[in-house]
Amino acid sequence: MAAVLDGKVALVAGATRGAGRGIAVELGAAGATVYVTGRTTRERRSEYNRPETIEDTADLVTAAGGRGIAVPTDHLVPAQVQALVERIDSEQGRLDVLVNDVWGGENLFGWDTPVWEHDLDNGLRLLRLGVDTHAITSHFAVPLLLAHPGGLVVEMTDGTAEYNGDHYRNSLFYDLAKSSVLRMAFALGHELGPRGATAVALTPGWLRSEMMLDHFGVTEANWRDALARQPHFGISESPAYVGRAVAALAADPGVSRWNGRSLSSGALAREYGFTDRDGSSPDCWRYLVEVQEAGKPADATGYR
Repeated sequence: MAAVLDGKVALVAGATRGAGRGIAVELGAAGATVYVTGRTTRERRSEYNRPETIEDTADLVTAAGGRGIAVPTDHLVPAQVQALVERIDSEQGRLDVLVNDVWGGENLFGWDTPVWEHDLDNGLRLLRLGVDTHAITSHFAVPLLLAHPGGLVVEMTDGTAEYNGDHYRNSLFYDLAKSSVLRMAFALGHELGPRGATAVALTPGWLRSEMMLDHFGVTEANWRDALARQPHFGISESPAYVGRAVAALAADPGVSRWNGRSLSSGALAREYGFTDRDGSSPDCWRYLVEVQEAGKPADATGYR
């Protein structure tokens, strides 16, 4: 990829694994300096207890052609986020792209568990991790982003505003967290637009994250083996795909036309012409409605 983001500085909050890592690497491939944050380092793991680290993500960013800088940060601790932004200001003097991808709630919700049966502590913790972290990070980072015109904030969520608007998403707590982030992007758009910056919400499709690949017992190299267990997994996408969506937005001089909007990796692929790592362009949210929920046999033909 051409170094179209050379000289640009990005912060990917929540870049240890999954979409955050994919986004950080693709921003690096476009030439950006990328600060990557999270709670799992080579010295200490979060409660996820997984092997991916922010240092590994930073190394991948650098190997892709950018400059990766790992900063251990708990985005629920305002003082740590403030220190992070002060460091970026001191070292770079600017922030061009903020990606709020902090989540951490994968093990905290019960599928189709009503609120009165759901573990309350887990549900409230999920909301703090999935919503409060984004607000705290924007509070401290947006002033630096506004110091130069053309800044971009990307609020990462699960589902488009259209889809989530009439679909129940797993549990009250999960549904509320993901819908809140959609609304956060809309509100940020109103606050940033008149000040020369842009905010959007962005969702990947069925993401082949490290955790998802482990769930199916496959790797990125042989992920299609999982289709025998779940045929609809054929519409899935690698983390690089949504990463390329963010890189395309960050490089677009007309990105303000998306301000306040809810976007998806598949829809942006049609707009900008990028593909996933295998050269395909999966459109998961259209497939989900037109094929999977319609009860049709699994067939991604025409959807990737």
